[in-house]
Amino acid sequence: MSLIHVENLEKSFKGTKVIKGLNFELESGKCVALIGANGAGKTTTLKMLSGLLKPSNGNIYFESEEKGDDIRKLIGYLPQHPVFYEWMTGSEFLEYTGKLSGLSSREAKQRSQQLLELVGITEARNKRISKYSGGMKQRLGIAQAVIHKPKLIMLDEPVSALDPFGRRELLGLLEKLKQEATVLFSTHILNDAEEVCESILFLHKGEIIESGTMDEFREKNQQSKIDVVFQESPERYLNTIYDHPEVITIQIEGNKASILVNDLNAVRGLVLKMAVQNDWPLSKYEISSISLEDVFMKVVGK
Repeated sequence: MSLIHVENLEKSFKGTKVIKGLNFELESGKCVALIGANGAGKTTTLKMLSGLLKPSNGNIYFESEEKGDDIRKLIGYLPQHPVFYEWMTGSEFLEYTGKLSGLSSREAKQRSQQLLELVGITEARNKRISKYSGGMKQRLGIAQAVIHKPKLIMLDEPVSALDPFGRRELLGLLEKLKQEATVLFSTHILNDAEEVCESILFLHKGEIIESGTMDEFREKNQQSKIDVVFQESPERYLNTIYDHPEVITIQIEGNKASILVNDLNAVRGLVLKMAVQNDWPLSKYEISSISLEDVFMKVVGK
């Protein structure tokens, strides 16, 4: 069932259109990634969905809501750079936001304790927020976003400022959240989207260029590639296969080269033959399929 339907959504700033006619639906109980490079329009889109920014054109329809209804009760939102009253403790802050959301004092206190446990910071409940780490603040921010049990939880780049350990913990938390509500989070970290999301919205220069389930996206963009890692820069070794008719492109990053191909069998044998005959200093040779990150780099690089 569709929770939210977006129709021809646009936003302009000083005569420049930055969001260009978005059309999509979010299904209830799904985790959806809003993917795009910095400047693609992810934050602007989330702010319009949350009601913090008025669209220049288009409509946003929520399930069972009439035009003009207050949709804030349906939405939980965590901005990319959340702001806290750092002199408060975690418990005080959550109880305060709960009351602002319409909960009674008793309900706010009870819900706060539940969420502190859910997000894993119960032991820090009586510590001032100024003493919280970046990861703890993100967890507290998510708790405040869901304290009123919204149907839609929106998170703007929730893992971008975290170290690998904090990022791993937060992805585990997203797995729990999507059991209770629809989750929409923006990111440019593609592995995160692949790990926790069922669907994606691929935003590029203010337009959605891909949308659908992760399985549909993989099937549509399925493409073979050969990853080779050299012990030194690979450019001079690969010159001979750049013009092969079955080679689409060769992406080089450091000592690693990813060879995207149309016909795997035709190129695989050639690469192995060249490696043996010319004694290439290889440390790794692997055949795989194009990833979400590969597609992202291909699209953004156009």
